[in-house]
Amino acid sequence: MIRKIIYYLFQFPVYKLRLGAIGLGSKLHQPLITGGSNVFIGKNVFIRKNTWLAAKPINDTASVVLKIGDDTYIGNFCHIYATSKIEIGKKVLLADRVYLSDNTHTYQNVDVPIIDQPVKQLKPVILKDGCWLGENVCVVGATIGLNTVIGANSVVLHDIPDYCVAVGSPAKIIKRYNQATGVWQKTNENGEFE
Repeated sequence: MIRKIIYYLFQFPVYKLRLGAIGLGSKLHQPLITGGSNVFIGKNVFIRKNTWLAAKPINDTASVVLKIGDDTYIGNFCHIYATSKIEIGKKVLLADRVYLSDNTHTYQNVDVPIIDQPVKQLKPVILKDGCWLGENVCVVGATIGLNTVIGANSVVLHDIPDYCVAVGSPAKIIKRYNQATGVWQKTNENGEFE
């Protein structure tokens, strides 16, 4: 009897009971979860140690969703905080310490500590299928295109299109796949081929 109970506990970890959904084959290693009923994880997702998944609305009337697509890998100590919508596509690769947020703190009133000022809702964060975010990347209110690479330590504050490489703070496009020639080519920061 005790063996059956232990087996059951290991088959259904506590985090599975707190999520909106989790697909077969997904493995989460010691996640921190806030608003778990708004978190939806696909099949064969691998989330490393101490990643924080949060999906809490700014106010009681708003809806929020954090969705992670099939076969995605999320590294250690990532911080993913949705107050409206964060959607991570299929086969996305996030290195360690990636930060994704669809909100920011306001700081307009210089007489009030920032911690006491309201949170501002930004655009949803969308990571399209197959993209790769390097270590320490921050994405705030932006979309990352299909099979796009964001270099380590970059800060993404605006949308990056499909098939690009972007680096820096703020992130700028440095390379893009040229479908006419079938090769990756250097670009200016607007993504225009040089």
